[in-house]
Amino acid sequence: VTMEDVPKAVEIDEKSPESKDLLPSQTASSLCISSRSESVWTTAPRSNWETYRKPIIIMSVGGAILLFGVVITCLAYTLKLGDKSLEVLKMTGPAFLSLGLMMLVCGLVWVPIIKKKQKQRQKSIFFQSLKSFFLNR
Repeated sequence: VTMEDVPKAVEIDEKSPESKDLLPSQTASSLCISSRSESVWTTAPRSNWETYRKPIIIMSVGGAILLFGVVITCLAYTLKLGDKSLEVLKMTGPAFLSLGLMMLVCGLVWVPIIKKKQKQRQKSIFFQSLKSFFLNR
């Protein structure tokens, strides 16, 4: 096999049906565009509910689970139950407590992150308009 035969062999392999399956059907730019949320590309102002809907839902569900965990834990230590049910309540109560607290904190941390992203987006839009103003002169 000479060096001239190698490219021909590669070209033949690229035309095989197996190699067509391995080739990506989308270009890198279309993958980048499709992976981003639509809200990044739209400039229409969104309402507060649309902006903070997910953190509010996460905080609400987390708070409910936290309260459920508090109730179960209190019941486990105040009620006189059988050994088996007492053991189950003492295990599940703190589990719900920690899960609820984790979700509540995630929602609370999410809000400042969203605010920071909005400020960055506003700055970006401002600099883009400033750039287009000076370039169009």
